[in-house]
Amino acid sequence: MLKGKQKRFLRAKAHHLAPIFQVGKGGVNENMVAQIDDVLKTRELIKISILQNCDFDKNEIARDLSKGARAELVQVIGNTIVLYKESKENKEIVLPS
Repeated sequence: MLKGKQKRFLRAKAHHLAPIFQVGKGGVNENMVAQIDDVLKTRELIKISILQNCDFDKNEIARDLSKGARAELVQVIGNTIVLYKESKENKEIVLPS
């Protein structure tokens, strides 16, 4: 579980990132969760965009993605989700304590 200070740090790091996944009207599926999990192993911090035609609630999508990829939900702002997962092999981000 991330502390407030750590979430603020990750939000600042994620500000300049571009979303690399998009959730459309199909919603969240197993393939998408597996791909997000793979990307998180190398990048640690990613943004996911929710498209206008998505019929699902953005908070439910964020919860499903974070639970499926076993990642920490950093932020849901507008139609953008920020996820963080500490990488074992490619550790680049050092969180403040």
